[in-house]
Amino acid sequence: MREILPALADWHADGRPFGLATVVSVSRSAPRGPGAAMAVGPDDEVVGSVSGGCVEGAVFELAREVVASGEPRLRTFGYSDEDAFAVGLTCGGELTLLVRSVTPGSDPQFGAVAASVAAGEPVTVATVVDGLAPRGASLAVWPDRAAGTLGTGGLDVAVTADARGELALGVSVLRHYGPHGERREDAVTVFLQSFAPPPRMLVFGAIDYAAAVARIGDFLGYRVTVCDARPVFATPKRFPAAVEVVVDWPHRYLGGTETDDRTVVCVLTHDPKFDVPLLEEALRRPAAYIGAMGSRRTHEERLARLTEAGLTEAQLSRLRSPLGLDLGARTPEEVAVSVAAEIVALRWGGSGAPLTTTSGAIHPAAAG
Repeated sequence: MREILPALADWHADGRPFGLATVVSVSRSAPRGPGAAMAVGPDDEVVGSVSGGCVEGAVFELAREVVASGEPRLRTFGYSDEDAFAVGLTCGGELTLLVRSVTPGSDPQFGAVAASVAAGEPVTVATVVDGLAPRGASLAVWPDRAAGTLGTGGLDVAVTADARGELALGVSVLRHYGPHGERREDAVTVFLQSFAPPPRMLVFGAIDYAAAVARIGDFLGYRVTVCDARPVFATPKRFPAAVEVVVDWPHRYLGGTETDDRTVVCVLTHDPKFDVPLLEEALRRPAAYIGAMGSRRTHEERLARLTEAGLTEAQLSRLRSPLGLDLGARTPEEVAVSVAAEIVALRWGGSGAPLTTTSGAIHPAAAG
């Protein structure tokens, strides 16, 4: 979708309707993932792809029908063993498409979404796929505002909260709700498509704890990099396949790496010659979380060294050390859960206390 948005924005700005087919779910070896899109515009111009060629012909005709009728359609394509020449995916996978007509009247926020994506501003588009809400209805959600509606106020509130959560991770998923946004119900299916890269998790120190933190970071949707200056430890086979492994001095690698307000930095080197220059670099740049492993004595020694290096109290206050919540963790996996819990709590303003000891809304409504 990101690649074809400029063309779609031009059609939308000119008031010309177009048919938009979006992959909302896949199974097995489907060639494109959720969010892949193809559009059929004025004069039957086609942009984008949903399958790499397997079903584009059928989708072209379906999109034209949807523009003519104005009625959104949900269609699943898969390989047919009975008829290998039938419209389907020869790779053996299956994909489900939502095909809808986009016009200035039906999607007045589409231009703002396209402009945000072009400017690098994160935004999630929520679209009703099926169920007891108008199919094709859309809601655009930014970190600080929202536009559009899915049909009811309660559904808009619930989806807005979830959309911001997915936007923080840069992922696109299907979610299920009741007709008024009730949780744990399956009356309305909504596709949340996030236009933001996944946040970075930078783990320094290729020890057993790093492997566990990297696994849980990958599970939470981060793009994880593990860095260590010691090649004997920084080997890809010790980490999940999705994790990037870099052999370099930690502070030098971080100095050449872009970070932003979503970046997580976990310092597990536990060695002053590595972690002090690394933390000096980390605390001077944007990051959502900067945590360091070590005892309380180690923490005090680090603070003294960092103060000598010229860091201010405001900068030092960003350091979470010892990192993690007090769960009584012992094993690397338990420590990883502790670290992940602290990261999530810091992101959303959670207290880290047991819910049985708190009161009020479990998920406070976000502004917007």
